[in-house]
Amino acid sequence: MSVSPDAPFTQPYRCRDCGSEMGFRSRRRTFTERYLLPLLLLRPVRCAECFRRDYRWIFTTVHERSHAARIMPMKESAPANRNVA
Repeated sequence: MSVSPDAPFTQPYRCRDCGSEMGFRSRRRTFTERYLLPLLLLRPVRCAECFRRDYRWIFTTVHERSHAARIMPMKESAPANRNVA
């Protein structure tokens, strides 16, 4: 990712542990994360590769959380006309 001239404060995400460039916003858990971190212009971010959770500037470009990825496909049930012991 390159920094565009339209957004001079944005920074690309890079994991400090594994070096991955794919990061997602993480759910805010505690009182500190919900109310104090925004005052410091920080937010929780999770690496998509190693799952390390970290705090980054709000200007760091990361992906939004994907709720659809959590839905597990249902197992196929046995057909009704099949004899199962």
